[in-house]
Amino acid sequence: MRLVFIIGLLLAVSTAHSQDPTSSEIRINEFISGTLLQPVKQTDTLAIIIAGSGPTDRNGNQQMMQNNSLKQLAQQLTKNGFATFRYDKRLFALMRQNALIEEQLNFDNFVSDAASTVNYFEQDFKTIVLIGHSQGALIAKLAAQQTKVSKLVSLAGAGQAIDLVILDQIKKQAPGLAENAQQALTDLKETGNSKNYNPALASIFRPSVQPFMKSWIKYDPAEEISALDIPILIVTGTKDLQVPLKEGELLKEAQPKAEYAIIESMNHVLKTIEGDDIENSKSYNEASRPINTELIKEITRFIRE
Repeated sequence: MRLVFIIGLLLAVSTAHSQDPTSSEIRINEFISGTLLQPVKQTDTLAIIIAGSGPTDRNGNQQMMQNNSLKQLAQQLTKNGFATFRYDKRLFALMRQNALIEEQLNFDNFVSDAASTVNYFEQDFKTIVLIGHSQGALIAKLAAQQTKVSKLVSLAGAGQAIDLVILDQIKKQAPGLAENAQQALTDLKETGNSKNYNPALASIFRPSVQPFMKSWIKYDPAEEISALDIPILIVTGTKDLQVPLKEGELLKEAQPKAEYAIIESMNHVLKTIEGDDIENSKSYNEASRPINTELIKEITRFIRE
């Protein structure tokens, strides 16, 4: 009887593990690798998640900012029956190869990487949904124009070109630098370089990053979303300190057919914030804080429709 019990217990453990989603490391090309999560029940729908700006990895994390926002998003969507793929941007591969040269980074590389990812999976999934977060929302809009994706989710994405977004942020955070920043951005757009910028703005205008900024500035998210003819869900959160509600409204105005969801108490890293800006800022480095549940419901509904 004891032997039967042990065998039965082992079978139970084996069965329990078989009910978990499967996780696989997938290499798209020399620059792009990511995590494919597949639900227990086979699905023909894949959501590809594109991360935001800077050294943000597939999980939504940076070195000093561990919040697991995109990992939680992928896990919850897979729990709801969809396959998900989230990947590291090419700069991570370049850093691992000691081959990262800032001057050679181009925004269009990120777009082509997203398009290559869609093309990699298109034979295996009938429905592919692009979910772009922050900067990734613009990348998703551009990649959708080059591929045969079924739907798009613009998650905490800007509604105006990045130079205007940057200027708005500087006016709020350091108004004394606004005039200098505006001139530097104008120079960058018109001549391809900017020399007379305040040292406090070096993270935006240092010479090594100017080629990337120039390649990014040329795109207007409102224009790009208006060019799409697929189902679109625009999502913004009322506690987002980086991308205010007006950005989502600009996207909705540009693409009236899109759905627009305003998630109460959700911040930029997709967490629920009931308190003040201090709590909001702390959440950027709280990996255990769960993702906003209304966001998951909204995206799940949109994908299933």
